[in-house]
Amino acid sequence: MIKTFLVQAFSIPSDSMQNTLQRGDRVLVDKLTPWFGSEPERGEVVVFHDPGNWLAGEPTPTPNAMQRALSWIGLMPSAEDKDLIKRVIGTAGDVIECKGTGPVKVNGKALEENSYVFAGNTPCSEDDQGGQFKVTVPAGKIWVMGDHRQNSLDSRYHQQDPGGGFVPTDKVVGRAVVKAWPVNRWGTLPVPDTFSQSGISSAAAAATPGALGLAGALPLVLWRRRRVSG
Repeated sequence: MIKTFLVQAFSIPSDSMQNTLQRGDRVLVDKLTPWFGSEPERGEVVVFHDPGNWLAGEPTPTPNAMQRALSWIGLMPSAEDKDLIKRVIGTAGDVIECKGTGPVKVNGKALEENSYVFAGNTPCSEDDQGGQFKVTVPAGKIWVMGDHRQNSLDSRYHQQDPGGGFVPTDKVVGRAVVKAWPVNRWGTLPVPDTFSQSGISSAAAAATPGALGLAGALPLVLWRRRRVSG
């Protein structure tokens, strides 16, 4: 099918992932890996479908026939699709905690987030809307947060929703791997070292089955553009 793409280009319209991503950036998202059963990992920046009215109230323009046609072949974003982009903080079995202004703790290990959290923000927010929390991530779910912590309506602020603020892994479109545009901001989006610190996975090890990796695949790459929000 024409719209079955292994890599898609997404446009960033908000500031919730600053300074990692800026409004107007274009990122390339790897859609191949989820096809082979790989789960999102801590520290990855992922694009996902709205898991439950997180974007309620966002305007959705009605496309005309030409816009629908261009969207169908991937030349324009779809007006019907509403996607978000955030950083994965925890995966199945992880215990995630925010107290005071931080740091964020995953399985008791403090995250060192200075390299990606927006300058002037604290890792945790001292508010009663969701900024203070301790949660355990259920199987098949992830916990996500924006890098601009004071300007991101992420998992923290959807804990009262039916989904508890967690994002089902089957809603994940893929991992953002490259900032492709503008050219002066080109760069990869690696997982920060703090997510590979010793002992961070110990509490979650029993909750998630092992997975075999896939190596050596070299897919034909086709691009599609879509807007993401949030």
